[in-house]
Amino acid sequence: MDYVTILAQAAETAGSEGTGAGIVPIDLFWKQITSLGWLEALTFISFGVVCLFYGWRVFKVLVVINFGLLGLLLGMSITQRIVGLNNELAGGLYACGLTETYIWAGALIGVVAGGMISFIVFKAAVILFSSMWGSSLIVVGSLALLYLYPKTTVQVESWVFTLRWFLPTVLMVPTAVGVIVQHKFVKGAKDWHL
Repeated sequence: MDYVTILAQAAETAGSEGTGAGIVPIDLFWKQITSLGWLEALTFISFGVVCLFYGWRVFKVLVVINFGLLGLLLGMSITQRIVGLNNELAGGLYACGLTETYIWAGALIGVVAGGMISFIVFKAAVILFSSMWGSSLIVVGSLALLYLYPKTTVQVESWVFTLRWFLPTVLMVPTAVGVIVQHKFVKGAKDWHL
């Protein structure tokens, strides 16, 4: 028996458990997609295109932004679970009981740590991850716009929940295009040599 048949049977068995019951919580992603308005969706698409084609130029800024958001989310989850405050955002910003005057110190540490990591990152990983991030932003924005358009709402929702290959395919195709295009752009850049 070949590997493709085994994988197909495993996917069929996993798919019979129900919608959104697998490893990836599709219901959670779909809830986030449907909560976006048209302005947010267009913003996602715009930033996604920049990341997809020019991620290798702006990756340092993207890494610093991601580490800042990761720290904010970590602080919010710690505040919600351990401290038990009702205002998660305030807990994420004022973690460890620091006063407002010391917030800049935490932000500076995040910028320095993210900046140091962004200088160490391997070039191919930069291209791959910025393409993947750009592709994700474009797909989320596009699905949100299609959901907002009344004639395609039901059809897009059925594609996401019934066709198990739909989301991976719409994520991998732009990612592959971004990797190819960025690699060609990097070859022409003077300060980047692969």
